[in-house]
This record gives sequence, C-alpha cells and structure tokens, in this order.
Amino acid sequence: MKKKFFSMFAVVGMIMSATLSLSLLTACSDDDDDLTEEVGEDTNTDTDDSCVINGYDAVDLGLSVMWANVNIGAAQPADYGNYYAWGETQTKDDYDNEVYRVSLSTDFSGNATYDAATANWGSPWRMPTKAECQELVDDCNWTWDDTDGGYKIEGSNGNSIFLPAAGYRDESLHDSVSMGSYWSSTPYADDSDVAHTINFGNSGYGVYENSDYFRYIGRSIRPVSE
Repeated sequence: MKKKFFSMFAVVGMIMSATLSLSLLTACSDDDDDLTEEVGEDTNTDTDDSCVINGYDAVDLGLSVMWANVNIGAAQPADYGNYYAWGETQTKDDYDNEVYRVSLSTDFSGNATYDAATANWGSPWRMPTKAECQELVDDCNWTWDDTDGGYKIEGSNGNSIFLPAAGYRDESLHDSVSMGSYWSSTPYADDSDVAHTINFGNSGYGVYENSDYFRYIGRSIRPVSE
C-alpha cells in the first residue's frame, strides 16, 4: 500500500508540473504585467488585455486576431528586428532576386515551411493575412511618432501597439528607414513576383497590392495570433 501511495503521489506531481509548464507558455488574463519581462519591461503599449504566448506579448486591439507587440527579432517595440524575403523563414546577408526561389500562389499563414512567424516563434503565432492587415488599417487609429519613427496603432478598446519605420533590405543594402514595410502572408493574385504589404511613412499608410512590392525584398514581420 505504501508503494502505491507514493506512486500515485508522483503521478499527481508530474501532472501538476506539466500543467504549470503549459500555463507559462500561454498565459492569458486581464493583467499580465508580471509575465511580460522576457520581451522587455518598456513595451510602449497598453496591455491590459494581453496574452503571453511562447514568451511573446500578444495585444488585443479589439480585432479578429491579436497582434504581437514586437517585430520578429526585436526585443522592444521600437526595435527594427529581422528582415525576411516573402515565404522565407531565415535571415540572410543578401536579398537578391537572382537567388530567390519562392513561387507560391496561395496564402501560407501558419505553414511553418514558409511562415517566418510560425517557424521562429512557434504555433499559434503566424504572419497576418492581407485581410487581417486591412483590418488593422481600417479599424484602428494610427498616429505618427516622430521620436521613435513609426506609428502608434490604437484599437477601439484603448490598447495599442507600435510599428517602427524599419525600412527594408534590397540586396545587401538597408534602405528607406523613414518608412515601414511589413509582409502579409497573402500573394498578389496577378503577379507571382509580388505580395501584399502594409507600407507607411509619416504622411500615410495602407495595405498595398501593386507590382512595386517584390517578394525577394527583405521586409519586417509583425506576427498575429488568435
């Protein structure tokens, strides 16, 4: 009886330990200030309705998805982070059309083979679709911040994120740091060489879908999650 008692106790302990570990990976509440230190204490966002998913803050803006409070590769909201060609999951030194090989014609959001957010941060993080980018543009208030160089984006519930004007990478050059250029996971239907992006400068912003936004260019990625 004594051996069975200790065996049952050990099993219960293992279950409690596993449950605690899972809760640390994904913790959602009305006040997660004590869980945000891994991404940085100064988040420059209102995160009263936030989740910590795989160690990264997801901010509820009152939209269909939550948006991360930092770019992939960034420690703070104003940091530029990494740059990725569309459909590639690793950074590189030279963003050159001659070596670019992704020719997808369908949206890949959540597919870790092509989605840099899922590949680097893990599911349920993923790149936003064109529709989710458009929702961010249409249903939030965008205010340019000269100090940090980028937009504070505030949802209808008062929570906000910050998108820095991180520019982009073309071949080995880092260009146009006065603008922001963020990939969606949605290809441009009429041209296999381009994809939809959020682009902005201090005079305007929007979701763009013309032939100027080539897939081989290294751009920022701001992940989303349900």
